[in-house]
Amino acid sequence: MPNKIEGYKSSQSLLSSAAKGAKAGAVERTGSHLRPTENAEAGAADQVTLTQSARDLQQVATAVANAPVVDSNRVEMAKRAIDNGTYQVNAGKIADKILQFEKLLK
Repeated sequence: MPNKIEGYKSSQSLLSSAAKGAKAGAVERTGSHLRPTENAEAGAADQVTLTQSARDLQQVATAVANAPVVDSNRVEMAKRAIDNGTYQVNAGKIADKILQFEKLLK
């Protein structure tokens, strides 16, 4: 369900003519207009510095994204066990997991 935004018309300008002339920098609201602040430099590039923990988190996220969804070694072991007739189903363990799942749904 979309949210209705009131008080803004697409024909309205968000920036005053002074703010439109500045390439980058901070802006300040004066009444219903925005204007560049005095300490904002035109054309100054923004810079972001990540902490070491943020870089570590990025590496973990990349590793998880590149990891296979299925453990192929485990699948191969299960296939061999089924083929050999040695695969055993632990009904109690399955029942416990189903109950745990049901508790999470409540």
